[in-house]
Amino acid sequence: MTRILARVFGAVALLIVALLATGWLLLRASLPDLQGEVVVAGIDDAVTIERDADGIPFITASTRSDLAFGTGFAHGQDRFFQMDLIRRQAAGELSELVGAAAINVDKRYRFHRFRARAKAVYEAATAAEQQLMEAYAAGVNAGLASLDSRPFEYFVLSSEPRPWQAQDSLLAVYAMYMELNDPRATKETRRGLAHRVLPAEVYAWMYPQGTSWDAPIMGEARATAPIPSADVYSIRHVADTAPPANEQGRYPLRGSNNWAVSGALTSNGRALVSNDMHLGHAVPNIWYQARLRIAGPSGRDVTGVTLPGAPFVISGSNTQVAWGYTNSYGDWTDAVVLKPGEKDGTYKTPEGDREFETFVEVINVKDEDAIDYTIRETIWGPVVDDFEYPDGEIAVSWIAHKPEGLNLRLLDLETVTSVAEALDVANTMSMPPQNFVTGDAAGNIGWTIAGRIPRKTDFDPMLPSDWSAEHGWQGWLDPSEYPRVVNPENGRIWTANARVTDAESLRIVGDGGYDLGARASQIRDGLFAKDTFTPEDMLAIQYDDRALFLSRWRDLLLDVLDADAVAANPALGEYRDLVENWIPRAAPESVGYRLVRAFRLEVERRVFHALMAPAWSTYGDDVRLRLSNQFEGPLWSVVTEQPTHLLPSDYQSWQELMLAAVAQNIAWFTDNFEGPLSERTWGEANTASIRHPLSRNIPLLGSYLDMPADRLNGDLDMPKAQGPTFGASERFAVYPGDEANSILHMPTSQSAHPLSEFFGRGHKDWVDGRSNPYLPGEAAYTLTLIPVRR
Repeated sequence: MTRILARVFGAVALLIVALLATGWLLLRASLPDLQGEVVVAGIDDAVTIERDADGIPFITASTRSDLAFGTGFAHGQDRFFQMDLIRRQAAGELSELVGAAAINVDKRYRFHRFRARAKAVYEAATAAEQQLMEAYAAGVNAGLASLDSRPFEYFVLSSEPRPWQAQDSLLAVYAMYMELNDPRATKETRRGLAHRVLPAEVYAWMYPQGTSWDAPIMGEARATAPIPSADVYSIRHVADTAPPANEQGRYPLRGSNNWAVSGALTSNGRALVSNDMHLGHAVPNIWYQARLRIAGPSGRDVTGVTLPGAPFVISGSNTQVAWGYTNSYGDWTDAVVLKPGEKDGTYKTPEGDREFETFVEVINVKDEDAIDYTIRETIWGPVVDDFEYPDGEIAVSWIAHKPEGLNLRLLDLETVTSVAEALDVANTMSMPPQNFVTGDAAGNIGWTIAGRIPRKTDFDPMLPSDWSAEHGWQGWLDPSEYPRVVNPENGRIWTANARVTDAESLRIVGDGGYDLGARASQIRDGLFAKDTFTPEDMLAIQYDDRALFLSRWRDLLLDVLDADAVAANPALGEYRDLVENWIPRAAPESVGYRLVRAFRLEVERRVFHALMAPAWSTYGDDVRLRLSNQFEGPLWSVVTEQPTHLLPSDYQSWQELMLAAVAQNIAWFTDNFEGPLSERTWGEANTASIRHPLSRNIPLLGSYLDMPADRLNGDLDMPKAQGPTFGASERFAVYPGDEANSILHMPTSQSAHPLSEFFGRGHKDWVDGRSNPYLPGEAAYTLTLIPVRR
């Protein structure tokens, strides 16, 4: 019996070893070839892909079409699965790959019918643009085919990769639209709910255009409006029924930092442009570093970050001009209140009643029957199907839905030679509208909006509006009407997702939920702290984690936790001691920072919830309302002026409310974490969770696909914007024309393959804030693509 068991266990062990060996061989087979020659169809001349020790490619070709092919080849080798997820998500086709778990995600994206819109944009593109997309697609498929085995993710999913199509590159841009805009006009509808039940003065006070934290490059900061008097609004009768915040505040904005200083502030006379785009983290990173060059005297040489799925550098430089982006958070989506027509199935328009257009989208589901998803559309956009607005159905008017909302003019940045030319190109680009900051080798700097801007009529774009008598959008602004800032006298331009403009320019751009100005003001002050800058100085600002925004909240908290408050409660005394001895940064080891932050969020939750009492009573406790990103203005007025008529009925004083907030935080930490309060560091809450999308689905070995669980510094209201799954997707500071002395780094790595020597390369530098060279280093590998000879 013992021998039999031994043989069985031996056989099982051999089987396990055989399976592991087979898996390892298949995994290795999906690594790309980096060296040698590959004969391919689709290019006219040889293309070289040189990779440095970090896997960053320097791709050289003789024509733009061949360069697109080479870029696609590298993307297809290193990032095909990521590209597949991007296009499938944008098109609402994930369920076909991963199963029923993705149906709701697919519906959310399929609502916009991006695949049909991509087809229309492609057909309207110029022949040269179509050729470029076709060349890129051919390169992607050739890169994929060059692998000895399909990417390992498809073995996990028991699936085969689907070839890349030219139109899929447009889907990659639509995916960024979804990431950066408000695709269902949610901000307007949630503000509208508040507007319907609050007194006008109260609504205006709670939803201001800005605060004293503002740092626009046009205009000034906003003063906070006076608190509405008791005869206008009182909630003294309202009980505090707010659910605890539990350290949770507003969702981090998909945004960024960018700035530029003129040549007068650099030692070499060139402008210096910095950019760190804040997006969700995953393995691999959203961007793929590359240098793209067309050889010859009339060629081009562009370096920066590319988006796998697209054939060009998104943010970077071309040796004469550099450029970077932050999300503008202008008002690019509007909620249209539909008025029923005379007949069922119709709605009113300025031209008379119209019938809804109905589309039945088929969502294929892996291992299950396909499902039908019906979408109704109006002349303004699709009709929201997951929310009932009290004044009528809502249609979404969004630039992404318009044929003019997407083009490939970004390619023209490859050949601009000055800031003036770059601004002209930016105003013709169709993309999610961005704050476009640029600088050139001559030392000039500038800002404008890159992306189409709708021409709006006289309606309130912050609220759902009736367009049945007049269309709210009537064409597009001409580039000559776009706001611009060029070579300001102080030699500095900065943006950080907050309000950038004022007056007429603000009316043009609008408020799509732009950020509180705390991060922008800290950047501005950093730029005025010196008279000469280097790339390393810019990295120091990008990595700035000082808690300037929370400092006044710390002072308030220390006042609340006075001698009387802590005398009878040792827990409050400990809380106070930790706050008083805080590290004034969002540093991983800081306990006091975390406690002050939690205090502010708990107070904010209680105040906002009480002020919104009419909304809860009208719509029910489960209604979702919009907390303005500018609410810090009225909130600070309330906690410092402490008006009795805005104090919930549970409390006799504002100190009592704030002590209750501290007590709630202590209960939260006690009930949900082990150890004393002194162990509740910020790093415990801000631990990196940068994962491969399939790592949780691979037993035992899945964690090897993820980045380390580093405790990270940074937070939302400071230049080093950082959360566990969100933060800088790259950081660069570049002198146009002196890229050799410029810097760039990004999280994760070029490769998502766990057996690649490049996997994780450079990630630690990103975590620690160390600079890396902007240009790829010396070639460690050279792959030459040779055209098929006819």
